Amino acid sequence: ANRFAEIVAVDGGLFLSGKFDQLQQATPFSALSLAFNEYCNMLIGSVDSQNAVTIATTLRDALGQDAAHLIKVIPNLSMIMGDMCDVDTEGDCVDALKKLQYLICRFVEIISDSSSPPVVLFLDDLQWADAASITVIAQILNSARSSRFLLVGSCRDNEMSDNHPISNMISNVQKLGVNATMIKISPLDKDLVNEMISDTLCLFPRVTRSLADILYHKTKGNPLFLSRLIVSLSRDGLLRFSLSRRRWEW
Repeated sequence: ANRFAEIVAVDGGLFLSGKFDQLQQATPFSALSLAFNEYCNMLIGSVDSQNAVTIATTLRDALGQDAAHLIKVIPNLSMIMGDMCDVDTEGDCVDALKKLQYLICRFVEIISDSSSPPVVLFLDDLQWADAASITVIAQILNSARSSRFLLVGSCRDNEMSDNHPISNMISNVQKLGVNATMIKISPLDKDLVNEMISDTLCLFPRVTRSLADILYHKTKGNPLFLSRLIVSLSRDGLLRFSLSRRRWEW
């Protein structure tokens, strides 16, 4: 994700990310809240102050006092829009949820407008997404057909059944004409693991072969386990950078 964010930034886009948590499935929109709070921070710190003013004005005009509902989900939005008059955010739970879903969709439409930088929204661990988030993601995909908005999601398919809500949602939006591309990341073979280690450590493949063989044996080529093991080895000092030799050692 970090590398993807760098590529998006180079091309002048905004990379927003949020991660669903298995322990927060009872909290609606948790990953979206993280991502859009991040967007607000970016906007506040942007050198293009005119763009920030334009977006803030557009949000006020489009959302009006309903923005107070959205601030409950995106607290940092208050730093852009200023103080909002208190509104009744209680009411019927079903109606309140539907209103929030609508407001989130409008928010996405506004920030991905043609006058704003392109937006890439990355949502991790979709297999743990709550029902409200899955519904609003489907609505975003159906309504935000702008070429300046891209939604990228990742999930662990070994933790999902064929009837998982995310699988059903993707199938449904595809039937409605949404261009959804599925990319399955299979386990890497030994040569690809070595290539990955070689690129990561900036060493020749013949030098990293012994380390790659060990990592392959430990992870069976699973890309997620492989990346986590590399981080763990570095954190524990078993994979370290030598200043004297100017290269990684293990």
